[in-house]
Amino acid sequence: MSKNKFEPLAKEIFALKKQLNAVILAHNYQVPEIQDIADYVGDSLGLSQQAAKTSADVIVFCGVHFMAETAKILNPNKIVVLPDANAGCSLEESCPVDKLEALQKTNPNFWTIAYINCSAAVKALCDVICTSGNAEKIVHAAPKDKDILFVPDENLGQWVMEQTGRKMTLWKGNCYAHVEFQRENILKLKQQFPDAKVVVHPESLRDVRDLADAVASTEKMIDYCKTNPAKQFIVVTESGIIHRMQRECPGKEFLCAPVFNAMQLPSDNCRCSECKYMKMNTLEKVRDCMKNLAPRIELPEKILKRARLPIERMLEISAKPIENAG
Repeated sequence: MSKNKFEPLAKEIFALKKQLNAVILAHNYQVPEIQDIADYVGDSLGLSQQAAKTSADVIVFCGVHFMAETAKILNPNKIVVLPDANAGCSLEESCPVDKLEALQKTNPNFWTIAYINCSAAVKALCDVICTSGNAEKIVHAAPKDKDILFVPDENLGQWVMEQTGRKMTLWKGNCYAHVEFQRENILKLKQQFPDAKVVVHPESLRDVRDLADAVASTEKMIDYCKTNPAKQFIVVTESGIIHRMQRECPGKEFLCAPVFNAMQLPSDNCRCSECKYMKMNTLEKVRDCMKNLAPRIELPEKILKRARLPIERMLEISAKPIENAG
């Protein structure tokens, strides 16, 4: 689709941004035209850091609901809007607050680490938040005399246990888009492109992660592709990241890992993994949410205050040098 099609909308959005003193934050999985108009594109950790330090009056969060909630928690007095209020997350849905609270009561010694892909109410029950980019660091920093409860992604939790050697109780949740990747499909694609490096998101299944040259958050995937001398990469995560990879790594080829039949060539985009929630946001919805300042993220005062503590703890630990994280 021609970029020219989006120019009138982009101009409207830029005018509204100036009028509102707004900042536009977009996740790496957003559609290309949204990434192209954003002030910052990144992973959950980077987006949280940007939200924490913004001086804008309005935060336009192009991602999913839990991400916009995180921005609101860090900016309770600012307006936070989400282009599509129905942009949810299978991980968030997998961890209802009442069930988490019930599990926590079974062990008073639990230290609860929540992957950021959860609701504000769940964050309010936790000791610290993590992202895929800092999960190892957060686990290393956990008190040694505590029993770690890791929610809600069991695949990320399993990978972190492998990296840190720290035993954890894992919540049984997963990202529906990442568990679609199958080992045999990656192997078939690797046969077609034997020189390609395989980069895998840790939300993927273990037997897929075992094939990786690098297991990393979306931001660290991009860094790996920038610095690695390889010219081809098999990318095992949501296909929205390919746009940024192509932009920031010129001269390199990115092969979107298939989720069904690897006999289809990777250029067959319908075979790539897409998060249905991330793709709910459109440029038109970005414009409309800025015009209407809605859908707006609102949270109870009690949740805002309590959920802020584990997020701030995460940001504090993330800012420390690695050697001081333990």
